[in-house]
Amino acid sequence: MEEKIKEAARILSGAKNIVGFTGAGTSAESGIPPFRGEGGIWNKYDPNALNIEYYYRHTQDSWNIIREVFYNYFDNKQVKPNPGHDILAKWEKEGRLSCVITQNIDDLHTVAGNNTVYEFHGNMSRFVCTKCGSKFPAREIQMTEKPPRCERCGGLLKPDFIFFGEGIPEEAYYGSVNAAEKCDAFIIIGTSGQVSPANMIPGIAKRNGAKIIEINLEPSTYTNYITDIYLQGKSGEILPKIDALIERH
Repeated sequence: MEEKIKEAARILSGAKNIVGFTGAGTSAESGIPPFRGEGGIWNKYDPNALNIEYYYRHTQDSWNIIREVFYNYFDNKQVKPNPGHDILAKWEKEGRLSCVITQNIDDLHTVAGNNTVYEFHGNMSRFVCTKCGSKFPAREIQMTEKPPRCERCGGLLKPDFIFFGEGIPEEAYYGSVNAAEKCDAFIIIGTSGQVSPANMIPGIAKRNGAKIIEINLEPSTYTNYITDIYLQGKSGEILPKIDALIERH
């Protein structure tokens, strides 16, 4: 493991354009449960609550679950970025890392200090009006039992993350593809690689010559196919070790 960490640090020391690609495992280290798998949110709640048609047709039922899972829970937990988030933000400030592509909706990369974040599945820290398109910070929304309404037009608000049945935001999709095509090092962190179309992004980087470094608790769909260096463990523990070995001139 130590030799693999040294090799990862060597690759990243020489890289001119690093891209981070993060999934649920990154957020899990900050105390946010994953949606799928052991302890996943969908083991307790009906995933239909996040189907966009269900939200429109059964708004109250859907909102009850959304409010409990995404707002009451996270507020009570006071979720914060972990050391893995912090290192990615540090590398962007140093000019090593060009962006983070994330499947997470918790905004923790931005809170940690990353400026260029492609949010593949949107962001729960904003609400968007389904009628006029206006956006509002979640902290300004009254999280009452009634579904929130737009203060400008009265339309139904929804969290600005991607519901089942909605498309990926164009800016996030094309920004991610472009970043993957141009990078020379690509770090996969905390994702199983099972969610489409986000799971196609690492392959784009590999086909364009990038070295693939993977940090995951368990092997993923990428490990035996495109990964060059597989580091088994938590990003909050491994990324600081890599950072300590990176050559700085």
